[in-house]
Formats: sequence, structure tokens, C-alpha cells
Amino acid sequence: MGRQARRAVLLGITLEENSHQTLQAQIHGQIRRAILEGRLACDTKLPSSRLLAAELGCARGTVLAAFDQLQAEGYLVARSTAGMLVARDLPDDMLAPAPTKSAPHTPMLPPMLPERTRTLLRHARAPQTAPSGKAPIAFPLGQPDRQAFPFPLWAKLLEQEWRRPAWPIAGTPPPSGHPALQQAIATHLRTARGFDCAQESIVITAGVEQSVSLFARIALEAGEQAWVEEPGYPGIRTALAAAGIRAVPVAIDEAGFAPETARATAPDARLAVVAPSHHYPLGTVLSLQRRLALLSWAQRRQGWIIEDDFDGEYRYAGRPLAPLRALDRAGRVAYLGSFSKLLFPALRLSYIVLPPALVPVAQKILLQVFTPAPLMGQGALARFIAEGHLASHLRRTRLLYAARQKSLMEAAGRQLAGLMHIPPDSGGMHGVACPTPALAPTLDDNAATAVALKAGVQVAPLSECYAGPRKQHGLLLGYAGTPHHEIDPAMRRLALALEAFMPRHTGAGDPVGRV
Repeated sequence: MGRQARRAVLLGITLEENSHQTLQAQIHGQIRRAILEGRLACDTKLPSSRLLAAELGCARGTVLAAFDQLQAEGYLVARSTAGMLVARDLPDDMLAPAPTKSAPHTPMLPPMLPERTRTLLRHARAPQTAPSGKAPIAFPLGQPDRQAFPFPLWAKLLEQEWRRPAWPIAGTPPPSGHPALQQAIATHLRTARGFDCAQESIVITAGVEQSVSLFARIALEAGEQAWVEEPGYPGIRTALAAAGIRAVPVAIDEAGFAPETARATAPDARLAVVAPSHHYPLGTVLSLQRRLALLSWAQRRQGWIIEDDFDGEYRYAGRPLAPLRALDRAGRVAYLGSFSKLLFPALRLSYIVLPPALVPVAQKILLQVFTPAPLMGQGALARFIAEGHLASHLRRTRLLYAARQKSLMEAAGRQLAGLMHIPPDSGGMHGVACPTPALAPTLDDNAATAVALKAGVQVAPLSECYAGPRKQHGLLLGYAGTPHHEIDPAMRRLALALEAFMPRHTGAGDPVGRV
């Protein structure tokens, strides 16, 4: 037990010995509160520091320090003849009595938000966390295997880069990114993705969404339309909305994005955002005929294409088709890539390869429409690519993720039989669990996601990838970042959670009730 509370009758100050705040902070806070609540009016003279210290039983220096802070903040003024007084020029609307505990609660009126902000709110999704506050091990989306990444090597490259950084990098870095990283990316794309691009056409960004928003601000007028895949990555729609562009969902079919459907849906659109190498989330690969048709549309319409190659490095069956950028002869394709999914998410480094005609424009206005990506890891990443470590890492993880995809499919076949199935996919980092035909009409994948999370398994709802009212329901399971030994036990926990949540069906498909 500490000593009794110390009180100063003159100002109504009470000091608590066991408070987590220092005595100085308590004095400062209680005098400030008395001023703001109107209990100490403007021009009120305060007791001398000597008298107040004697009343409170503390050192005079403690009181003087509190007075000095209040004076620095503008609450008190010192006058040579009168001592310390409450300042006169405090705004009247700040000096209001505090509401009493018995006063009825008056809810705050909602703010008047602009349409752009309301659009972003409609697309916003709350982040999911496990009940314990720790991220579940299985099956998070967009997560590579962090144990496979050579962090000791990365630390060495960071140290080499920042021991003696070049002045332009440490002083005023170029807005488009580290020149060495731009060059390394250009070389990597030439060997790994089969197309040439100038170093100057590459802009380093802090994520795919930033890349999309940047391009839209440069290439389109506010209010113009852009085709997006339905379903598709929700971040694309958010990024376009942030740039004032109207996203028009175009339903994909079994062959992926259909240019003829897009033209019939929104003939005035001047931008198409597609993932032709591996559609998100369904994994469809766009055929060569449709790729050529889309390129032909862009050339005739003087439109643009954003090619999102978010996981094009991971293909486990068959030969990958050439990117749209490699087929583009009219200079209408912007190419997106991300290192956050290849290496580790906290890196927050992506890039966009601009069409040649937009490079001079971007170089002039970049600082006006774009916040440059963090430079700290860019030099190290340039070394990582140039020294061959990225190619080695991709070879290792390609084999690793292919084995994990196989384990995921086998575990789903054992554990989810009768509930859901995962169709085969030629590549990627996640699988799509689709309900059986009997269960499809009753599945609410948002509710199922919440149930799975309580069981310690993180999945994502497929329906969130749809912008329109017609949605397919299912679960997205990321396997790249899930340790091999966790896949089967996690699948079993998921199955048990779903069995307790989803309705059972008889052999004829008639629901017999929830269990």
C-alpha cells in the first residue's frame, strides 16, 4: 500500500502515489483539464509554485516543470508582477464544462463523405485475425513460404547497400525507384518472361493497387470506364475507385476474360485490367485467340491494357503462354509484377512497366500523382536479382509450392469429400474449394470463413471477389505459405468446422437440417 493521496485544495489537484503517471504529469494533466472544463477561467492567477508544492508535499521543481510545460503549450502565461495566470486567448469553444455522467449520450452525426470515399468504403473489407490475435498457420492467401526465403543473405545485402550508400540514393532518390533495381527487373523480364523493356519504363511501387491507381491517373480521365474481371481481385476495383475510374465488371467464362462480352457490356471503356497468365481467383489461363483479340481492341480503340502477372512465375503443368506485353506491337500494355508474393509480404515492393508512349509523361508528372515506394530495400533487391538469387529462389519455391498444391488436393479429397472439392489448377499459390452441387445453394462463404477462423484455419470467401449481385460462393485456401506438415491437420479442422456448420444432405440431395 502506498501513502494516502496528496491533495491541493486551492486547485482541486489530487496526486496518487501508485499512479502509472509521474507526479509532474498528474499536476500538468489536472490543471489542463480544469482550464478546458472552465473550472479555471481565463486570467485566473495560480498559486505560487512554492505554495502548491508545500500543499502537495512534492518538490517545487516538479511543480515548476508542470508549469513550464503548460506555459509552452499556451495554457498559462507568466507575468512579472502577477505570477502565473491562465491564458486569455484560449478559444471559447474549447472552454466548455465537461458533460456530467448522468447526461444523456448524444451520438455524433456521421461526417459528410465525398462519393469517392463512399465508393472506397463499399469495397473495403475488414482484416481477419485469429481469435487469439495470432495469424493462423493455414491457409492464408498471398503468403509465400517465409522459411524458404534466405533472410541471412538478405541481411547481408542490406548491409552492403547501406554501409556507404550513394548520395542520390540517401539524399534525393528518383521517384521512379532505384536505378539498379529498374535495370535488374528489365534483365529479369527479358530472361524469365520473354520481353524487352527500357529501364526508364519501370516504376517501382508499394503494391499492385498503387500501380493500377498510378496508371489510371496518367492514362485516363476521371469518370472514364475500365473493364475488370468478374470475379477478380477486389484491390483492383479499389485502386480504380481511388483514381476516380468506374470499374465495370465483365463476367468471365471457362476460357477467361471475353473481349466480345466486355464490348457489349461497356463499349465506351478505354482500359481493361486482366490477369491472363493465371486469373485471380479461379486460375483460368486466357487463350491466345482472346489475347490477340484484346490487343486488337486496344489498338483500334486507342485504349489501354493493364496485365496483372501477380503469380505468373508459378506454373506447374504445361508451358506458359507469352505475356500480353510480349505480344504487344502497338505499345498499349502496362505490365504489373510484385515481389511481395515472391519473397515476403513486408517487402512491399511491386513494379509497373509503362507503355513506351507514357514514359516521358510519367517522368514529368510522377511526383504530382504518386508517392514513391520505400527505398530501403530496393538496392538490396537489385543485388538479390543481379547476383542470381531470385532465379534460384524461384526454382526452389516452384518445386516446393507444386508439392504443397498436390498435398492440398489430396487432403481435400480425403477430408472434404461430400462437402467441397478443389478443381485442379496448373499453377498459382492458392486453391478454390467449391461446394458440392447439393450444398452450393445453401453455402454462405462469409459465415463459413468466420466458422473456420474460430477453428484456427484462415480461408477467404470467394464471393468477395465479385462486384455484381450474382456471386459464386466458395473458399480460397492459400497453400504456398502453409508448412507441409500442417496441411492435412488443418484440412481436418476445416472439415469438422464445416460439417458442424453446413446442412447435411441425403443421397437424393434433400436437406435434413443443420448439425
